[in-house]
Amino acid sequence: MFARITHYKMKPESRDAATELLNSLRDQIMGMPGMHHFVNVMNKDGSGYVISVVESEEASNANAGKVAELWGNFSAYLEGPPKAEGYDVIANWSK
Repeated sequence: MFARITHYKMKPESRDAATELLNSLRDQIMGMPGMHHFVNVMNKDGSGYVISVVESEEASNANAGKVAELWGNFSAYLEGPPKAEGYDVIANWSK
């Protein structure tokens, strides 16, 4: 498995609108090929991370166009472009 971890920063006062938009995109996000898990965390100051776990690095790379399109929906809310990094998953536990 492979994880893409993306740091972002929302503009002040945009958290509620961005969260509503995120929820409306759930089916598109979870419908990307190879998607296993999606977690989005955000502090009150608008800084946050998206952690997506997919089947492989190849699946993550193949989804890059769709991911860019989805982030484009948030352009009015973001302070700047999100910054993504990829990692091999060495543990994936849940209770």
